[in-house]
Amino acid sequence: MFKTELHCHSSEVSECARVDADTIIEKYVEGGYSTIVLCNHFNSGTKRYLKCDSWQEWIDKYVAGYEILKQKAQGKLEILLGMEIRFDCNVNDYLVYGITREFLEVNDQLFSMNPEGFSRLARENGLLFIQAHPFRSNMTIVPPHLLDGVEVFNGHKGHDSRNEIAEAWADKYNLIKTSGTDFHYQDVPTNAGIITDEKITSLPQLVEILRNGKYTLIKE
Repeated sequence: MFKTELHCHSSEVSECARVDADTIIEKYVEGGYSTIVLCNHFNSGTKRYLKCDSWQEWIDKYVAGYEILKQKAQGKLEILLGMEIRFDCNVNDYLVYGITREFLEVNDQLFSMNPEGFSRLARENGLLFIQAHPFRSNMTIVPPHLLDGVEVFNGHKGHDSRNEIAEAWADKYNLIKTSGTDFHYQDVPTNAGIITDEKITSLPQLVEILRNGKYTLIKE
């Protein structure tokens, strides 16, 4: 049985995160995880925070967070690249699984998109488009047909994500269910993710497992 974290932030990129790569590795090894999907914030505010003058500089700095975590893991954990994107049109957040550096480099208008446009782009590129904590205060409900899934368990203790409503929503519309710690701070437990029979080591494998439902949610 293998544990995978689907929603983790690192201080190397995410302004609101307070935990660096070394500490993340130590925390998740201790928690018995085999894989982390690093979903740092991908939005215009984070781009300004990292003082990026160009799209290429932004992608370099964004992907560097993943590369640092992967280097620090040194075989102790598998590290996969994900993102938590926010479009400029509102404050909704979306987890995206299956992205690559190449995808980010050639799509330099992502922030100005909306859920409908990004949904088409994601499906054209085989990505999973998951609304994060959709029933948290200030979030806007997105038409279910635009999404592949919703985060039905968000472990962030600083927010009421109304996880039970999110799960009922996923059941009603037959959406993929995900679970993530939404890890930002060292003193919070790693309390979410998925359990699989096989170790997740690649993005295509992760996407296939989530599509096929071959996992058990961790909801602590």
